[in-house]
Amino acid sequence: MGRAFEYRRAAKEKRWDKMSKVFPRLAKAITVAAKEGGTDPDLNSRLRSAIQNAKAQNMPKDNIDAAIKRASGKDAADFSEIVYEGKGPHGVLVVIECATDNSTRTIANIKSYFNKVGGSLVPTGSLDFLFSRKAVFQFDKTGNIDIEELELELIDTGLEEIEENEGIIYMYADYKDFGSMNRALEDKGIEVIKANLQRIPNSPVEFTEEQLEEIDKLIDKIEDDDDIQAVFTNIA
Repeated sequence: MGRAFEYRRAAKEKRWDKMSKVFPRLAKAITVAAKEGGTDPDLNSRLRSAIQNAKAQNMPKDNIDAAIKRASGKDAADFSEIVYEGKGPHGVLVVIECATDNSTRTIANIKSYFNKVGGSLVPTGSLDFLFSRKAVFQFDKTGNIDIEELELELIDTGLEEIEENEGIIYMYADYKDFGSMNRALEDKGIEVIKANLQRIPNSPVEFTEEQLEEIDKLIDKIEDDDDIQAVFTNIA
Protein backbone atom coordinates (compact mmCIF):
# COMPACT_ATOMS: atom_id res chain seq x y z
CA MET A 1 0.00 0.00 0.00
CA GLY A 2 3.06 2.21 -0.08
CA ARG A 3 5.52 3.15 2.62
CA ALA A 4 3.34 5.78 4.30
CA PHE A 5 0.42 3.39 4.49
CA GLU A 6 2.70 0.70 5.93
CA TYR A 7 3.52 3.03 8.82
CA ARG A 8 -0.13 4.08 9.22
CA ARG A 9 -1.28 0.46 9.19
CA ALA A 10 1.33 -0.46 11.81
CA ALA A 11 -0.03 2.27 14.08
CA LYS A 12 -3.58 1.02 13.64
CA GLU A 13 -2.60 -2.56 14.41
CA LYS A 14 -1.27 -1.44 17.78
CA ARG A 15 -4.82 -0.40 18.67
CA TRP A 16 -6.68 -3.32 17.12
CA ASP A 17 -6.75 -6.84 18.43
CA LYS A 18 -7.02 -8.94 15.28
CA MET A 19 -5.52 -12.20 16.47
CA SER A 20 -8.73 -14.03 15.55
CA LYS A 21 -8.05 -13.06 11.93
CA VAL A 22 -4.25 -12.89 11.93
CA PHE A 23 -3.54 -16.45 13.06
CA PRO A 24 -5.78 -18.18 10.45
CA ARG A 25 -4.30 -15.96 7.73
CA LEU A 26 -0.74 -16.74 8.82
CA ALA A 27 -1.56 -20.44 9.00
CA LYS A 28 -2.97 -20.39 5.48
CA ALA A 29 0.17 -18.62 4.21
CA ILE A 30 2.30 -21.34 5.79
CA THR A 31 0.17 -24.12 4.32
CA VAL A 32 0.18 -22.61 0.83
CA ALA A 33 3.95 -22.07 0.94
CA ALA A 34 4.54 -25.64 2.14
CA LYS A 35 2.32 -27.10 -0.59
CA GLU A 36 4.07 -25.08 -3.25
CA GLY A 37 7.72 -25.53 -2.27
CA GLY A 38 7.87 -28.39 0.21
CA THR A 39 7.63 -28.69 3.97
CA ASP A 40 11.34 -28.16 4.76
CA PRO A 41 11.87 -24.46 5.58
CA ASP A 42 15.62 -24.80 4.96
CA LEU A 43 14.85 -25.58 1.31
CA ASN A 44 11.81 -23.33 0.94
CA SER A 45 12.50 -19.61 1.44
CA ARG A 46 8.84 -18.69 1.12
CA LEU A 47 7.89 -21.11 3.89
CA ARG A 48 10.77 -19.90 6.00
CA SER A 49 9.52 -16.33 5.71
CA ALA A 50 5.93 -17.35 6.43
CA ILE A 51 7.13 -19.01 9.63
CA GLN A 52 9.15 -15.90 10.55
CA ASN A 53 6.07 -13.73 10.11
CA ALA A 54 4.01 -16.10 12.23
CA LYS A 55 6.57 -16.08 15.03
CA ALA A 56 6.69 -12.28 14.91
CA GLN A 57 2.95 -12.29 15.67
CA ASN A 58 3.51 -14.70 18.58
CA MET A 59 1.74 -17.55 16.82
CA PRO A 60 2.23 -20.73 18.92
CA LYS A 61 4.67 -23.31 17.59
CA ASP A 62 1.96 -25.98 17.65
CA ASN A 63 -0.14 -23.87 15.28
CA ILE A 64 2.82 -23.41 12.94
CA ASP A 65 3.60 -27.14 12.93
CA ALA A 66 -0.06 -27.98 12.33
CA ALA A 67 -0.19 -25.61 9.35
CA ILE A 68 2.88 -27.26 7.80
CA LYS A 69 1.50 -30.73 8.45
CA ARG A 70 -1.81 -29.74 6.89
CA ALA A 71 -0.05 -29.11 3.56
CA SER A 72 0.90 -32.76 3.17
CA GLY A 73 -2.26 -34.28 4.63
CA LYS A 74 -4.72 -36.21 2.50
CA ASP A 75 -7.49 -33.82 3.44
CA ALA A 76 -5.49 -30.67 2.73
CA ALA A 77 -7.58 -28.00 1.10
CA ASP A 78 -6.65 -27.24 -2.49
CA PHE A 79 -6.04 -23.51 -2.20
CA SER A 80 -5.77 -21.38 -5.32
CA GLU A 81 -3.91 -18.09 -5.23
CA ILE A 82 -5.91 -15.47 -7.11
CA VAL A 83 -5.48 -11.73 -7.60
CA TYR A 84 -8.44 -9.36 -7.99
CA GLU A 85 -8.28 -5.67 -8.84
CA GLY A 86 -10.77 -2.87 -8.39
CA LYS A 87 -11.56 0.81 -7.99
CA GLY A 88 -13.03 1.98 -4.71
CA PRO A 89 -14.26 5.24 -3.19
CA HIS A 90 -12.69 8.43 -4.61
CA GLY A 91 -10.98 6.43 -7.36
CA VAL A 92 -8.61 4.57 -5.04
CA LEU A 93 -7.01 1.59 -6.77
CA VAL A 94 -7.09 -1.72 -4.92
CA VAL A 95 -5.21 -4.98 -5.57
CA ILE A 96 -6.31 -8.01 -3.55
CA GLU A 97 -4.34 -11.24 -3.13
CA CYS A 98 -6.41 -14.27 -2.12
CA ALA A 99 -5.83 -17.88 -1.15
CA THR A 100 -9.13 -19.70 -1.51
CA ASP A 101 -10.60 -23.16 -1.86
CA ASN A 102 -13.76 -21.70 -3.45
CA SER A 103 -13.16 -18.93 -5.99
CA THR A 104 -16.89 -18.55 -6.69
CA ARG A 105 -17.51 -17.62 -3.05
CA THR A 106 -14.49 -15.32 -2.95
CA ILE A 107 -15.31 -13.30 -6.06
CA ALA A 108 -18.96 -12.93 -4.98
CA ASN A 109 -17.88 -11.56 -1.60
CA ILE A 110 -15.35 -9.14 -3.05
CA LYS A 111 -17.84 -7.83 -5.61
CA SER A 112 -20.34 -7.16 -2.84
CA TYR A 113 -17.78 -5.15 -0.83
CA PHE A 114 -17.07 -2.89 -3.81
CA ASN A 115 -20.71 -2.58 -4.86
CA LYS A 116 -21.72 -1.35 -1.41
CA VAL A 117 -19.38 1.64 -1.68
CA GLY A 118 -20.04 2.42 -5.34
CA GLY A 119 -16.85 0.77 -6.53
CA SER A 120 -16.26 -2.03 -8.99
CA LEU A 121 -13.80 -4.71 -9.99
CA VAL A 122 -11.68 -4.31 -13.12
CA PRO A 123 -10.13 -7.04 -15.30
CA THR A 124 -7.18 -8.71 -13.58
CA GLY A 125 -3.94 -7.26 -14.90
CA SER A 126 -5.41 -3.82 -15.59
CA LEU A 127 -3.50 -2.26 -12.69
CA ASP A 128 -0.22 -4.18 -13.06
CA PHE A 129 1.66 -1.28 -14.63
CA LEU A 130 0.61 1.05 -11.81
CA PHE A 131 2.31 -1.04 -9.10
CA SER A 132 5.81 -2.45 -8.63
CA ARG A 133 6.18 -5.84 -6.96
CA LYS A 134 8.77 -5.65 -4.23
CA ALA A 135 10.25 -7.93 -1.59
CA VAL A 136 10.00 -6.03 1.70
CA PHE A 137 11.85 -6.93 4.89
CA GLN A 138 11.46 -5.38 8.32
CA PHE A 139 13.69 -5.74 11.36
CA ASP A 140 14.53 -3.84 14.52
CA LYS A 141 17.42 -1.40 14.39
CA THR A 142 19.96 -2.47 16.98
CA GLY A 143 23.02 -0.57 18.11
CA ASN A 144 25.43 -2.65 16.03
CA ILE A 145 23.68 -2.11 12.68
CA ASP A 146 25.25 0.49 10.39
CA ILE A 147 22.60 1.20 7.74
CA GLU A 148 25.02 2.67 5.20
CA GLU A 149 27.43 -0.22 5.56
CA LEU A 150 24.60 -2.75 5.33
CA GLU A 151 23.32 -1.08 2.17
CA LEU A 152 26.72 -1.40 0.47
CA GLU A 153 27.02 -5.05 1.50
CA LEU A 154 23.58 -6.01 0.13
CA ILE A 155 23.46 -4.10 -3.15
CA ASP A 156 24.83 -7.10 -5.05
CA THR A 157 22.12 -9.27 -3.47
CA GLY A 158 19.41 -7.10 -5.00
CA LEU A 159 18.84 -4.39 -2.39
CA GLU A 160 17.19 -1.34 -3.96
CA GLU A 161 16.37 0.82 -0.95
CA ILE A 162 16.76 0.88 2.81
CA GLU A 163 15.19 3.27 5.32
CA GLU A 164 14.42 3.60 9.01
CA ASN A 165 11.17 4.65 10.69
CA GLU A 166 10.62 4.66 14.46
CA GLY A 167 13.35 2.12 15.14
CA ILE A 168 12.28 -0.26 12.37
CA ILE A 169 14.45 -0.77 9.28
CA TYR A 170 12.63 -1.36 5.99
CA MET A 171 14.47 -2.94 3.07
CA TYR A 172 13.15 -3.14 -0.49
CA ALA A 173 14.24 -5.38 -3.36
CA ASP A 174 12.70 -6.71 -6.57
CA TYR A 175 10.27 -9.52 -5.81
CA LYS A 176 12.44 -11.96 -7.79
CA ASP A 177 15.26 -11.37 -5.28
CA PHE A 178 13.12 -12.35 -2.27
CA GLY A 179 14.93 -15.66 -1.63
CA SER A 180 18.48 -14.34 -2.06
CA MET A 181 17.82 -11.30 0.10
CA ASN A 182 16.20 -13.38 2.82
CA ARG A 183 19.19 -15.73 2.87
CA ALA A 184 21.67 -12.82 2.96
CA LEU A 185 19.98 -11.35 6.03
CA GLU A 186 19.99 -14.76 7.71
CA ASP A 187 23.69 -15.17 6.97
CA LYS A 188 24.33 -11.84 8.69
CA GLY A 189 22.41 -12.96 11.75
CA ILE A 190 19.73 -10.31 11.31
CA GLU A 191 16.42 -11.40 12.81
CA VAL A 192 13.71 -10.39 10.37
CA ILE A 193 10.38 -9.62 12.04
CA LYS A 194 8.40 -9.46 8.82
CA ALA A 195 9.15 -10.42 5.22
CA ASN A 196 6.68 -10.43 2.36
CA LEU A 197 5.95 -9.47 -1.22
CA GLN A 198 4.18 -6.16 -1.65
CA ARG A 199 2.72 -4.18 -4.54
CA ILE A 200 3.91 -0.60 -4.14
CA PRO A 201 2.18 2.12 -6.17
CA ASN A 202 4.35 3.85 -8.76
CA SER A 203 2.34 7.09 -8.46
CA PRO A 204 0.87 7.28 -4.93
CA VAL A 205 -2.17 9.51 -4.50
CA GLU A 206 -2.91 11.81 -1.57
CA PHE A 207 -6.39 11.57 -0.04
CA THR A 208 -8.04 13.72 2.61
CA GLU A 209 -8.67 12.32 6.07
CA GLU A 210 -12.38 12.14 5.30
CA GLN A 211 -11.70 10.22 2.09
CA LEU A 212 -9.31 7.89 3.90
CA GLU A 213 -12.01 7.06 6.44
CA GLU A 214 -14.29 5.87 3.63
CA ILE A 215 -11.47 3.99 1.92
CA ASP A 216 -10.41 2.32 5.17
CA LYS A 217 -13.94 1.02 5.68
CA LEU A 218 -13.69 -0.83 2.35
CA ILE A 219 -10.19 -2.13 3.09
CA ASP A 220 -11.19 -3.30 6.56
CA LYS A 221 -14.20 -5.14 5.13
CA ILE A 222 -12.03 -6.87 2.54
CA GLU A 223 -9.34 -7.78 5.06
CA ASP A 224 -11.91 -9.32 7.38
CA ASP A 225 -12.71 -11.92 4.71
CA ASP A 226 -11.05 -15.24 5.51
CA ASP A 227 -9.97 -15.75 1.89
CA ILE A 228 -7.91 -12.56 1.75
CA GLN A 229 -4.16 -12.67 2.26
CA ALA A 230 -3.16 -9.09 1.42
CA VAL A 231 -4.63 -5.83 0.16
CA PHE A 232 -2.68 -3.05 -1.59
CA THR A 233 -3.75 0.42 -2.71
CA ASN A 234 -2.27 3.52 -4.35
CA ILE A 235 -2.62 5.54 -1.15
CA ALA A 236 0.39 7.83 -0.65
